[in-house]
Amino acid sequence: MRLLFFPYLRYSSARLNQRLAGKTVLITGASFGIGASLAESLAASKCHLLLVARTTEKLIEVKHKIEARGGRADVFSCDLTNPEEVDKLLASIHQLGGVDVFVNNAGKSIRRSIFDAIDRRHDFSRTMNLNYFGPVQLMLSLIPVLVERQAQVINVSAVNVLLIPAPKWAAYQASKTAFDQWFRCVGPELNARGVCMTSIYLPLVRTRMIEPTKAYTNMPAMLPEDVAAVICKAIISRRRTYAPWWMMAGQLASVLLRWPFEAIVGNRWTQR
Repeated sequence: MRLLFFPYLRYSSARLNQRLAGKTVLITGASFGIGASLAESLAASKCHLLLVARTTEKLIEVKHKIEARGGRADVFSCDLTNPEEVDKLLASIHQLGGVDVFVNNAGKSIRRSIFDAIDRRHDFSRTMNLNYFGPVQLMLSLIPVLVERQAQVINVSAVNVLLIPAPKWAAYQASKTAFDQWFRCVGPELNARGVCMTSIYLPLVRTRMIEPTKAYTNMPAMLPEDVAAVICKAIISRRRTYAPWWMMAGQLASVLLRWPFEAIVGNRWTQR
């Protein structure tokens, strides 16, 4: 499965530990899936982990796993769709002195026909609040300290934002694309100030977020620990982009085959 997405996931634990020794790492969406796996992968690196999610009990479980491995973690229960709660989170982060690596991982996915969403405007507000407005609010407050610390920001994005749009994913793809565009727009300015801006474009990942979509049950997918390895590699290399090896071909096909795709596949998908 790894060969289909990211063939080479090995990284040097020694280099990772050297990179993160004494640093502070902020991870959103840290109670489950990718965020929890990443936190556990960083437990031995002697960094200070700031773990953010809504579910306090699950965050504490992750914290205990990290401490059992000799790591250090503080947990912050926060609904990132609530600006007041985000302000409180930011106040706590600034009191701790700031962040050296910010992993924007929290996200919400919805797959629903537009005809089933006519009376569900909240589908779009919820995805925009978590996938776009929440991370923008965090970034706007953190930018001064990110510049001061020559920090790194890693945005966990999706391959979908760079490929042909798919039916039934309007709420999710619009919100993920919005932040991806925002992130890439501010990237050059922050890069010029010494902040490394890294985008990671992921294919399907086997997390609880995809469980409601039965069509994905038997489809090829990465595991959360595989994604954690990609993020660890990104922390070491400070590369600006990580994507599956076939992404360029996929983007080209999205341009050349858009109309055949919509004519042949679109109608069949919308009937499901």
